[in-house]
This record gives sequence, structure tokens and C-alpha cells, in this order.
Amino acid sequence: MSSSPAVDRARVMRYRTMTNGLHERLGGGPGGLGVLDLGVPNVPAGTARQALAARCTDPLAGDLTLAWTTRGAPHLHRPADLPALAAALWPLSDADAAARFATGHLPKATFELGIEAFRVTAAAFREVVRAPTAKGDVSRAVTDLVPKELTFDCGPCGARHISGGLFQQAGLGGGVRLEEDAAKTVLAPLDPRPARPEAASGTAGFVRAYLRILGPATAGDVARYLGTSVAALKPVWPADLAAVSVEGRRAWLPPENLEALLGAPAVRGVRLLPPSDPFLQARDRAVLVPDRTQAKEVWRVLGNPGVLLLDADLAGTWRARVARKRLDVTVTPWVPLPAAARAAVRHEAEALAAARGLGGADVDL
Repeated sequence: MSSSPAVDRARVMRYRTMTNGLHERLGGGPGGLGVLDLGVPNVPAGTARQALAARCTDPLAGDLTLAWTTRGAPHLHRPADLPALAAALWPLSDADAAARFATGHLPKATFELGIEAFRVTAAAFREVVRAPTAKGDVSRAVTDLVPKELTFDCGPCGARHISGGLFQQAGLGGGVRLEEDAAKTVLAPLDPRPARPEAASGTAGFVRAYLRILGPATAGDVARYLGTSVAALKPVWPADLAAVSVEGRRAWLPPENLEALLGAPAVRGVRLLPPSDPFLQARDRAVLVPDRTQAKEVWRVLGNPGVLLLDADLAGTWRARVARKRLDVTVTPWVPLPAAARAAVRHEAEALAAARGLGGADVDL
């Protein structure tokens, strides 16, 4: 530990603000944004474009594809990245596969199927999804094609379902995407449709992307991000990482990024981050929000708010609703906001409204 450089939380936050593209807006569309190396979550629907609006001037431009990727959550990605991503997110082992789709709905013996559970589900997607199809119809058809032990009786709807976690995590391996603008979830085949992965490959590169964008971080942080265990991740954990001490906690990042971390400059500016913004996906939440009361405001059981980023630190929450074709934004700051910051919040609210196709924004501070 003594040989590892020590960095404080403020430096980590400045570094992540820059690696997340939140220090200055990229002119034009989002294709060049580094956060797309991991993907931009779209939970709830529509928020991915809001996250892009915080990083570029034309968040609706460019060719991006929505797909179930990390942990089975919907993310926007560059289409060209999806074949390699399917292999990088494919389970590394039977134990890894079991960790990723473990649920109380299924008996423990089911998890012994391991990677085979992903294989048969991905194969079922390829048979079922040949054109845009509603999620419910796909789920019923896939359920009929997979082994019964991968399904369970759902009391509320009186039907038998495939495990939701497995269903969504096998979607990319099955070569399917999501219709971004559909009112309800609609699945469609990727075009061109990549082959189903035969084995995991490129996972170490995905780990490095996490550490570059959301590091320094621990193996436990990365494992939680992927929805697996540290033991399952160990075979692909990069051997050449640089170690640093973050507030006394040993963490890692690619060595080529160490200088950028240690020299991270002050960052000035305001952003309104949506609830599932990539910046908020880091699993060391105590670094993001050290105050436990504030952390409970940010990460709720249901209905997370957006978060105010002020000068590379999280400084409050916000919520919005649509009224009269405008966006009504209510901001609850944790610190007093000077006049310049208040003006910047209003500017950011206008960017959010534009990303949602609305005529403007009204802000309550």
C-alpha cells in the first residue's frame, strides 16, 4: 500500500468528470464519446439521450443501437461495437453464468446449467425474433423453447415465464436489439446479425474500459457492475494495472491513465444527470456520495431522481415532468447555488427539454 500513490475523493471525481465527457460538451453527435465504450443506460426509457445531452451538442444525431447488454439492462451503443460486446459479456464459466442469472424464482439445481442456459436462450431468440416483435410475444415463444427448469410459474399473471435476468442477458448473444422509439418494448434482429458467441472473449478489455471511465476501482466494483462475483472475474483481471489508494482503499486503473488521475485539474460547470447516467453507474457509491442521507436520496428503492453535478461534485437532485409540451424541472440542491450556477442549471434544463423533443424548460430552484 505504501508504494501506491494516494488520491483523495475530490481528485477521483475530477478525473471521472473528464473521462465521462462532462467537463466540456463535444460539438456534434455522440459517436465519439468515451462512455459509449461501456454503453449509456436507458432506464427509465428516454434517459439515455438525456445523458448524451449532457455531453454533446446534438444528442439525437448519429447511428446508435439500443440493446440489452450489461446486466441485461437496455443501453445505447455504437452498432459496430455490438459483436465484440456480445463476446465480452458472454459468461466466462458455468459459475459466472450462474452468478449472473441467479434468482429466487428458480431452484438452485437450475444454476448448474451454467453457460448452457445462455446458449439455449440465445438460440431461442434467433429462432423467434426474425422481425420486430413485442417483448411479451417473444417471452412466451422463448419460454416454450428453453428447458422447463429455466422457467417458473408467475402467480400474478398466471403464466409460466423464463427467468427475466437470463432472458435479457442472453438477448445480445441471441442477436437482438430494442426499438428505441417504441411505446412498449419491441425486439428486432440486429442487422447484420452477428454469430452467437462460442466462448467469452474480450472481457479483460471491457474491464479496462470500466477502470478507465469509472476508476480507480476494485475488482468487487467491477464484478458488481457486471452482475457477477470476484472469483468468476479473476481469470480475466488484467495483470498490469496501476494501484492507487483512494481515501485508504486500494483501487486500480489502467497504467496509461494514472497520470491523468494524478494531474486531474479543477473542473467548472453544471450538468443535470439523469437517474441512470453513466457517471452514476460506478459501484463505489460512497465515493460518489459520502453522505448517507444524501445517498439515500440518490439511490432509492423505486424512482431515482436525476442528480446535479456542480464543479465535478454531486450537489443535489432534480426531478422533471412534462406539462404543456414543456419540461418542468424541480432542483433540490444540497449546497447554496450562486447566480451563475443557477443560470447554468436553466441552460442545462433547456438541453434536456430539447433532447426530449419539447419546446423548452421551466426550472424551480
